[in-house]
This record gives sequence, structure tokens and C-alpha cells, in this order.
Amino acid sequence: MSNLVIVESPSKASTIKGYLGKGYKVVASKGHVRDLPKSSFGIDIDNNFAPKYINIRGKGPLINELKKDAKNADTVYLAADPDREGEAISWHLANVLGLDDKKAKRVTFNEVTKTAVKTAIKNPSKINMDLVDAQQARRILDRIVGYKLSPVLWKKIKSGLSAGRVQSVATRILVERENEIRAFVPEEFWKIEAELGSAKGTLKALFFGNEKGKIDIHDKDNADNIVQTVKNGVFKVKNIKKAVRANNPQPPFITSTLHQEANKRFGFRSEKTAKLAQELYEGISLGEHGTRGLITYMRTDSLRISDTAAEAAKEYIVNKYGSDYYPKTRRTYKSRAGAQDAHEAIRPSDMAFPPQLVKQFLSPEQFKLYKLIWDRFIASQMESALLDTVNIDIENSGYIFRSSGYTVKHPGFMAIYEDTKEEKDENSEKDDEEKETKLPEVSENEILSLEKLSPSQHFTKPPARYTEATLIKVLEEKGIGRPSTYTPTITTIIQRGYVERDGKSLVPSQLGEITTKLMIDNFPDIVDYGFTAGMEEMLDEVENGKKTMLDVLKTFYADFSDELEKAEKSIEKNNYKLSPEETDIICEKCGSRMVVKSGRFGRFAACPNYPACRNTKPIDKNGNLIEKNAENKSESPVPAPDDIKCDLCGGPMVIRRGRYGNFYACANYPDCRGTKPITKDLNIPCPLCGSKILIKHGRKKSVFYSCERYPECKFSTWDIPQEEKCPDCGGLLLKKKGKDLIYCINEKCSYTKNLGK
Repeated sequence: MSNLVIVESPSKASTIKGYLGKGYKVVASKGHVRDLPKSSFGIDIDNNFAPKYINIRGKGPLINELKKDAKNADTVYLAADPDREGEAISWHLANVLGLDDKKAKRVTFNEVTKTAVKTAIKNPSKINMDLVDAQQARRILDRIVGYKLSPVLWKKIKSGLSAGRVQSVATRILVERENEIRAFVPEEFWKIEAELGSAKGTLKALFFGNEKGKIDIHDKDNADNIVQTVKNGVFKVKNIKKAVRANNPQPPFITSTLHQEANKRFGFRSEKTAKLAQELYEGISLGEHGTRGLITYMRTDSLRISDTAAEAAKEYIVNKYGSDYYPKTRRTYKSRAGAQDAHEAIRPSDMAFPPQLVKQFLSPEQFKLYKLIWDRFIASQMESALLDTVNIDIENSGYIFRSSGYTVKHPGFMAIYEDTKEEKDENSEKDDEEKETKLPEVSENEILSLEKLSPSQHFTKPPARYTEATLIKVLEEKGIGRPSTYTPTITTIIQRGYVERDGKSLVPSQLGEITTKLMIDNFPDIVDYGFTAGMEEMLDEVENGKKTMLDVLKTFYADFSDELEKAEKSIEKNNYKLSPEETDIICEKCGSRMVVKSGRFGRFAACPNYPACRNTKPIDKNGNLIEKNAENKSESPVPAPDDIKCDLCGGPMVIRRGRYGNFYACANYPDCRGTKPITKDLNIPCPLCGSKILIKHGRKKSVFYSCERYPECKFSTWDIPQEEKCPDCGGLLLKKKGKDLIYCINEKCSYTKNLGK
């Protein structure tokens, strides 16, 4: 009996191969094998939103291999990732490979360990169509928004734009923060710090107020009055409060908190954190220990951990730190409302592999992330830290100065892990918050000597721009997106030019702001936080079997189609016009300051007086002028072969380089401007019209092939035409550029040949 196991990635496949042994073949689908078409809408709205799936371009050879493997197997285990996306991949595979319920078995595991994989294989199930429908509903919703809204953006803002359901909301969050920053008016405030001496040392205290409460100082006059008063007064210890405070550990990581902490500690972008976590989950080669998955599944919003993991953590803590570092009762954490409990929190999959033991097998970045996950998980199961705190109120002339601090009485979880602090609010006077500092012993009514009094002027600052960490936190708090969508959402809005990076900060571009304004004005539901969060909840209900996919799609489309119809009639293009981006380059022809334009070949500087002035200049990505290399300009061009003559004047030709690559140009330029493309006849007939196929030169020394009658005949390809015909249908064979694969150009013919085998 033979068994086939299909996972998503090759690295995961290599890990699992070592666990299952003989009788099992493990292969990778490399993600999805089917999807909605890129070149058409692919949704039949009138037929209950029926999606039209097609095999993903370029995956034909892989699908054929999977079909052969599936045909030779008695059982096919579909072991894609344990979430909606993985369930959908399994469903698509079953359909593409023609598998029925008897032959296709769905298996999932939260960690890639030998025990987890073998247990999953022994307990297979059917494909969960509720999870599949939840994924399909999200995909269809996003396709509807993208295809229906994008043409509106093309007409009203500029061509080439695309809209996204969750991405538009994320962009709005950034735009609104930018508007808050612009509208912010700074206010003056003052702080007064006193350095005071006692019999046993010095301490620092900040002005707080008086016996009635806190007093804010808003100008220099008030600050000077207080300073003069207390200079002539006496600093006397009024009150001392000592206490032992318990500092509790944070829960283990979920997707959002892992991304936030990795960004704050290491500056990792969300995309990098996701990639590293995927590698740690799928498996790392650990030398004599074999390939091991080091962490549990990394896309989760549940804080639950298994009893087995909790017991392993207890044993590790007691053995390494002692029994007083483990709490009397096991720690458990409550997930937020609406969290999915299908997976555990992110934790190490095996306590036998502490970070230092496997460090030599990990890249520096993998090690950082693994140690972070390890430390946070262990800390989450440890005893609270105990802090000896002290708060001292010091009175002078009716004013109160305050000094606070703490020392660690028992480190507890802080022996392994300390949380990074939230970004400091510089508008507040929280310098008096407790710091890990030893204060000298003082007694009530003790008189302290004034050693230094320091008033300082400050101004309130605007709210900080979002970073990836803080944006993910807001998305989670508002219920927008799910663990699997945070990274692609941020990546997409940056790639589409709606958002730009400024160091760690995310800043909306002018394009992002104009597009958000159009969306708020005309499609308020799409960018409404509550509406978007509500759609996520409905998708969760589809996953849980409480709603059908059709219910969600009909509910959404009823209002969306009305908004779309009204918007197409009412939107005025002039209301959403992009202002040109000016440069420091002056047009030498008319004296105007040139602006940045985007064309087929990227950004360039152009005169704003077009078409009266058509001057343009090349610029780099920062908008700086690219100076032409005078030496290269003066180099002698290479002569063309003797038999290549100019069609206009009959003179010799030379080889020159242009924006489309090399070409023949008349040697008598500029008196004669004759040109010819550099081509070579392959002596292979065109599959569309029977004319000759020519080799041509494109940009950056690239080579492509096209019919000699192009563009009248549309045949062109980057792959290499072959002299032999397809043995199955007689069609033209092409060799994949850079690969050992030959395939037939006829879409209805499945002939392929792997030259590497």
C-alpha cells in the first residue's frame, strides 16, 4: 500500500519525509494550484457569485506530476497548513487531481514534530467545507471590490490604481493619523526637578502640585514663581509609601503580538517576521537531530496552550530556576473576544531544543526570533516578579515634589524576559513614574537640603506616526483583518504606492490621501471600521457553519452595487486631482521648475508646461538628476556587418544602444536618421501565420522571439522556439528560458519534456 502526502512547501516536505519513513511519498504543491483568473473578473454574480477557477499559469508541469503521484497512491493525505487558506488549497488539490472523499484525506498538525505528524496521519478527516467557503467568500469579496472599484480610481484619479477591501481601511488609519499630526497645535508646559540631599544620599524629585492635586505649569512666569518660592522654603519629607508589587508576565505570543515585539526589539518588518516564523515552523536541519519544526503554527489569535506544553514548561522552569520561580497554580490566559481557538499560541514545539543548543544551525535573524518566542513562552508560565516600591512626597511652601522608584525583590519571570515598553508619550509628565533605582533611606518629617533646582521648558508633541507594530495593534483592536492578513495588507499598501516608509514609520503618500478621500466620500462602507470588522465576523460565522458563503456575499453586494452606481455618476474628477511633485531641477528651455512624472519605464522629470515645452530629464528614485556620462557618449559605436545597409541613404550602419536595447543606426546620423532592429532568422515558421520567427533584442540585453510580421501578427515569446515539432499535436515547442523544460505552445496539448531527467 502506497501513501502520498501533499504539503504546501518543499522545506516542510523534507521535514515530514524523515518522520514517516517507507510507504509514504511527501511532495509539495508550492502553495495554491488554482485561483481566479488574473485577466478577467472570474465571478458570475448573476449565478450566485459562482467563481471561475483556473490552474495557475506555470503550474501545469507540477500538476501533471502530482496527478501521476496521486494515481499511483492508495491514499492521498492533504496536509496543507491548518487554517482557511490551507483548507482551500487542499480542496483545490482534490478537485484538480480528481480525488474523491474515499481517497483524499485531510490531515492537520499545529506543530511539525514526529509525534504531531504521525498522530495526524492516524486521525484523518474530510475537507472542512465551512473553512473552504470562508476562504472563498474572502477571496470573492476582495475580487469584487478590486475589479469594480479599480476602474473608478482609473477614471477619477489616475490609471493603473487598484482598490482593496482591507487595504483601503488600513490606508485610512494612516491618513487620519497624518491629518491629526497636521492639525496639531503644540502647547507649552514646564517641568521642575529638584535634586535633594539627605543624611544617606541624594534623590531627585519632580514638581507634582499641592495637597489638592496635580498642577500643570503652562508658562515661564508660573515656573519662575514656583522656583523662587521653593528656593526660599524648606524641603520636608511629608509622606513615604512602601509596598511590594507583583508584576505579572505577558501571555505567550499570538501573530499580532509577535510581529509587534519583533518590530520594536529588532526592527523586523512584518514581512520578515512572517518569513522567519514560517521557516522555524516548517523545519530547520539540526545536524544529528535531523530536521525539526521548532515552533507551533505561527498564524493564530488564541492564547491557549496544551497541557503537554504546560507540563514541559513547568519541568524546564523548576529544573533551571528552582521551584520558587513557578507559580502555585498553572497560568492560563483568556483570548480576546472573537478569537479562533483552532490553534495554540505560538510556542516552542519541543522543550528539548533551547535557543543556545540550536544557535549554530540558525541564521542570526532566525535565532533572534526563536529566542524571543522561547523566552516569552517560558516567562508566561513563571512566577510573578516582586518589586519593592517606594513613593516619597516632599513638601515645600505648600507645594509637593514626588520621587518614586523600585528595586527587584524576587525576579520571577524577569529572570528570562522583560517586556519592551510602549512608545513613550512625550506630552505627559511621566518622568516621575517608578524607575529601577535605589532611593536613599529617608524618614517622615526629615529636612532635605536643596542641591539643585532645574526648571525646563517643553512643548507637547503630535501623536506619533504608526509603525508596522502599532498599525498591526490597531488593526487587531478594531477587528480588521485576521492573523493571516496583517502582513499582506501592509505589504500591498506599500507596493501600490499608497504608503511610504520613513525609517520605521509608515506615511501615507499623496496618492494614498487622495484615494482615501474618494473612498470616504463615495464608498463609506468599504472604509468604515465597523463595517469591515463586521465583515470579518461574518466570515468567522461562515467558518463556524452559522452562515453560508452566499449569505455574506449577497449582504455585501446589495449595498455595494448601489454605492458603485451612484459613485460612477456623481464623482467629479477635479475633486480628486493629484498635485504634481516638484523637483529642484530647472528646465533650461523655459525656466520652469520641473515635476516628477511616471511613464512606462519609470519616473522622470518633465516640464510642467507640456505640451508647449516637451523637455524631459532622467532622475533617480530620490528625484535627483542623472547626469549623462560624457565619456560613454563619445565612445565610437560598433560597426554593423557589411551587408547591413541603411534603407534611406544606402550608407553603412552602426550598432547603437537605446531604451529598447541594441539596434542598427545609420552612420551618417544626424544627417540621416535611418534605423533597423537587430534580428536573426530562426528558419522556424510562425505558429499563427506561417511567416518567419526572428530573434530580437529587448531592454537590458534581453532577447525575445517574434513573427517577422509583428505587430500585424501577434506572436511573440521570451521562451526559445525549437526546430522539432510536438510529437502529440505537431505544434510549436518552446524551451523555458533558464530551465530544462520543453512544452507545447498549444494550450489544449499537455505535452512537456524535462531535459534535466
